[in-house]
Amino acid sequence: MQPNERTTPTGNRVGNKILLSISDKEYALILPHLEFLSMPGHLSLYEPGQPMEFVHFPNSGMVSLVIATEDGRTVEVGEVGKEGFAGVQAAVGINRNQVREIVQIAGDGFRVKISALKSVLQSAPELQRILTRYAVVQGMQFAQTAACNRLHNIEQRLARWLLITQDRVDSPTLAITHDFLATMLGTDRPTVSLAARVLQDKQIIEYTRGAVQILSRAKLKDCTCECYAVIQQYNREIGVK
Repeated sequence: MQPNERTTPTGNRVGNKILLSISDKEYALILPHLEFLSMPGHLSLYEPGQPMEFVHFPNSGMVSLVIATEDGRTVEVGEVGKEGFAGVQAAVGINRNQVREIVQIAGDGFRVKISALKSVLQSAPELQRILTRYAVVQGMQFAQTAACNRLHNIEQRLARWLLITQDRVDSPTLAITHDFLATMLGTDRPTVSLAARVLQDKQIIEYTRGAVQILSRAKLKDCTCECYAVIQQYNREIGVK
């Protein structure tokens, strides 16, 4: 069986790129600990300050990493899809999360108990390397996203977010609302609606109630800032095939 055709003994397809990238030997070590998990929208995987029991490897969908301030305002600082894993702190021995990680686009994946992962990593240097590099790269993405949210206009930020999200879900149709986008981009709904209208008038996206359709990815790239390319370069540094 080729790595891109991996399934679990219960017949669940493996779509996570990390799990597909590791050798057969290391995959066999983690396989008994993979617990299939449906990931509906708004499922909370981690809450700030709470102890972590599992790491999560999405096959599909998208997890948003969100910071909330004391006054209730929120902003997204990162995203995780099938290219990575949620709960990166566990890869470096930290079992508490500083951000909220919540499923924003429904999908499925696998979870692994942190105690089991630690045991597996003792005999899986390739997986250890990938998880550690991913943790470092995610921190770099946090910094780039923070700079983007502070320095670039809402149209550029919206284009970046749509491109990154499409990369993770492999679909031009994204089930999202303006209220959700406002939360993720740290702004208000009217501001997001205005930016979305600009992109729609340029025939780059089509917005209907509860969904955004990307009509031209090339034009969307023209509208974003350099942050999208920088974040994509970080992703290539992870070393996942």
